[in-house]
Amino acid sequence: MSLEKNQPNPYLTLCQVAGSCILAGAAFGAVSNMIDGAISPYYFKTVMHWDFPDIWTAAVSQGLFEGLIYGTIFSIIFTTGFGLITKGKAGYGFAFTQLLKTIGFIGICWLCGGLFAILLTSINPDFYRKLFPITPKDGIEMLKFAWTGGSIWGGMIGGLLSSFLAVVMLKNRWLQSQETEE
Repeated sequence: MSLEKNQPNPYLTLCQVAGSCILAGAAFGAVSNMIDGAISPYYFKTVMHWDFPDIWTAAVSQGLFEGLIYGTIFSIIFTTGFGLITKGKAGYGFAFTQLLKTIGFIGICWLCGGLFAILLTSINPDFYRKLFPITPKDGIEMLKFAWTGGSIWGGMIGGLLSSFLAVVMLKNRWLQSQETEE
C-alpha cells in the first residue's frame, strides 16, 4: 500500500483515534466524578459502600477507572467504524471533530440525567425515596444525591447511545465530505 504525499498514514491515524477515544472516556469519567463527588460524597459512600475519609479522591479515581473501561469499549466501536467508513482516507482531525461532538452529546446526557433526577425529587420526594430507599431524608442532601445518581445514569445512557450515534454521524459527515470533493 503506497501513500500519496499528503495522505495520512491510516494505521497511525487509527491508533491516534483509538487512543483519543480511550483518553476522552477517562477524562470524562474523572471530571464528571470530580463534580459529582464534590456535590454528594454521601452518594458514593452509600452506593459504593465506602467508609473512609477521602471519598472525593476515590470518586475521581473511580470515574477515571470506569471512564477507561467505557472509553475502551467506545474506542473499539468508533475506531472500527471510522476505519471501515473512511477506508483509511480520512485524517485524525476528521475523527477528532466527530469525537468532540460525541463528548458534547454525552455531557448533555449527563446534565439532563442530573436535572431530571432533581426534578423528579422536587416534584415527588416520597416517590423518589421509594425508588431509592438509601436517599437521605434532608431536602438539600436528597437533591444532591438525586443529581449525582441521575447525572451518572445520564452519562452512562449517553455513552451507550453515542456508541451507535457517533458512527452514524461519522458516516453521514464522511459522505457529505466526499460529495463536496466530487
